[in-house]
Amino acid sequence: MTTKDNSDQNKKTALGMRNVIAMGFVSFFTDFSTEMILGVLPLFIITNLGASRSILGGIEGSAELISYASRLVSGSLSDKLGKRKIFVLAGYALSTISKPFFAVTTGWFDAFIVRAVDRVGKGVRTAPRDALIADSIPESSSGKAFGVHRTLDQMGAIVGPIVAFALLQIIGIRGIFLFSLIPGAIGVIILIFVVKEAVAFKSFSQRTTTVLSNFGNVLKGNQPFVLLLIISGIFSLGAFNYSFILLKGSSLGISQNVIPLVYAVINISHTLIGIPSGVLADRIGKEKVLVIGYAVFVISSLLMVLFTANSFYAYLLAAVFGVYMGISDTLQRAIIPRYIASELRGTAYGIYNVVI
Repeated sequence: MTTKDNSDQNKKTALGMRNVIAMGFVSFFTDFSTEMILGVLPLFIITNLGASRSILGGIEGSAELISYASRLVSGSLSDKLGKRKIFVLAGYALSTISKPFFAVTTGWFDAFIVRAVDRVGKGVRTAPRDALIADSIPESSSGKAFGVHRTLDQMGAIVGPIVAFALLQIIGIRGIFLFSLIPGAIGVIILIFVVKEAVAFKSFSQRTTTVLSNFGNVLKGNQPFVLLLIISGIFSLGAFNYSFILLKGSSLGISQNVIPLVYAVINISHTLIGIPSGVLADRIGKEKVLVIGYAVFVISSLLMVLFTANSFYAYLLAAVFGVYMGISDTLQRAIIPRYIASELRGTAYGIYNVVI
């Protein structure tokens, strides 16, 4: 490659990274908005709306099902139309507009409708957003790009609950629901005016494939990607989420009032590891770093068994588990551009999200 080619590639990467950073701030403000609500929503549904714990579980489970089903559809459609930003914008806007309606709910079914609409927004934007990020930068820099995005996203998840805690004393739970519109709207404004479309393949009028055929095109003859799906799927069957870490913290002597600090340690550790793991993956190989992430999960599982009778261990366990989450969340998204061409990445991200 000539000096001029290197210069052009560096300029393209720099412009693409600006897009990634802008998308990261969109996610920061949206997660700021969402995590403000998620910290108080379970208590609100049970205490204020009179729902049982089983109803709360049904609401959350159904909402997540809707979210993941939406990812398949929106990802494939973004490939079909040759456009990502319109789906990303629709998803973020839908979530931003819907959440304040929690303030006027009078029963658990109202809350379910609002939560479901919010999760539709999450589902519609996720696969096209990841594809847009992947399209913005060369595959050789995808680890760094997704690390930057993951870090900014998680920072919003840290700031949101802190702000919600402070505001709860002043404006109450329903006031927090209304306030969530402000950071969410900031994120949408950044998306409209700063984030650029990055798709570099044929548009709808030039393409003859159908939405359903995209699924086959992603999987047919692509053994490395299918193997990645199988390995990631099997691992995900055995993996557990942060809730078990919080329960272990309780059994180690952490009181209920202090458990949020354990959750904070998970989020902080998750945030700090995003960029370093992405940069390392670009240098030594994304598969290797993903395996490291899986190994950290195994270590955290062993520590769950070995740690007993000391509350300090809860914070150490939370830090280790946060490292696993940060590596896996970054690398599972950064690795796909290596195996999937730009015109099918939306579909690939949709399939991968459902399998995970």
